[in-house]
Amino acid sequence: MNIREKTEAWELEHLAPYASFAARTRGRRFDEDEDDIRTPFQRDRDRIIHTGAFRRLEYKTQVFVYHEGDYFRTRLTHTIEVAQIARSIARALGVNEDLTEAVALAHDMGHPPFGHSGEKTLNELLAQDGGFNHNIHSLRIVDELEVKYPTFPGLNLTYEVREGIAKHTTDYDDTGVSEFSEHPFPSLEGQIVDIADEIAYNSHDIDDGITSGMLSIDDLMSVPLWEEIYQGTTRSHPDAPQKVHRLMTVSRLIGRQVRDVIQETRRRMTDDTIESVDAIRTNPRRLAVFSPDMHRMNQELKKHLMKHLYRQHRVVRMSGKAERIIKDIFNTYLDIPEQLPPHVYEEFVKTGSKRVISDYIAGMTDKFAIDEHLKLFDPYERV
Repeated sequence: MNIREKTEAWELEHLAPYASFAARTRGRRFDEDEDDIRTPFQRDRDRIIHTGAFRRLEYKTQVFVYHEGDYFRTRLTHTIEVAQIARSIARALGVNEDLTEAVALAHDMGHPPFGHSGEKTLNELLAQDGGFNHNIHSLRIVDELEVKYPTFPGLNLTYEVREGIAKHTTDYDDTGVSEFSEHPFPSLEGQIVDIADEIAYNSHDIDDGITSGMLSIDDLMSVPLWEEIYQGTTRSHPDAPQKVHRLMTVSRLIGRQVRDVIQETRRRMTDDTIESVDAIRTNPRRLAVFSPDMHRMNQELKKHLMKHLYRQHRVVRMSGKAERIIKDIFNTYLDIPEQLPPHVYEEFVKTGSKRVISDYIAGMTDKFAIDEHLKLFDPYERV
């Protein structure tokens, strides 16, 4: 047996019966010889990491645009944090960590510059042409837009990874792709990424919000979940600096949510008699979720973040700038397409599709979009 076969045999022996086994993958769209070292899911993870789209996440907005400070999370650091949380949950539940990690690393690759503001703007600009959704765009990146291999388009990922990308769902993401519409939910690995995404952005947006001065610890004490954990932290380490209390509270908040998801998921799996990955896909309810009490406390936390961070005037003003930047760039390219790079211009002339312009803009980082806007509109900026 080669290394891949040994790993696949280990999975069949040690993972839960409802896990997604690499040896039983539904396969790829284009046939390929198997790797002798890596399982299909490990291979997918590596292909995702080596894409240009993944690297560009370093300079794409999470909440704060890159020039506001180099401490704040970016899409890349957020993605890494989601992958870490998701792997911890997957291991505890006995499912496939490699598949979980691959989906986590790819889940935000389709985000345009400036986060959800950028997505909202592109969706409006393409309202008559199918709209824009970052999950669907993530799938297009791995299926078509990343050109790396001579015999097939895209990365030729496995069905399971593509399913997890297409069916990624949180409060801010809700979409479906017809190819995966035969069942309501993805594998448990895919569902774990969804809940890990929620845990990551709730917890780490608090950290960034406090650091930025937009959130205060005193105001957060009105949120029961934060208050309980923060007070426990200060009691156990009364002499530590406030910064340490904050960081410990964020860490404990993540741990509390992770433990809750593990316990609630196990309970639901038992109650619903889940014994296979297909049973997970067709189950009438989602399985990897918070308990009712944690869900209620999380909603209270989200309301606080929405009011005091996401709708804070500095964030709203930057969102407005972002929308204007993307609209200006898009409409200028549409009016005078010769301003597009030659390879993009050729594709636009060939297809006449606004989607070509959208694809190019969606691939920009925040920095590139800001610089491009200056080049297009500032007469003193060198083109």
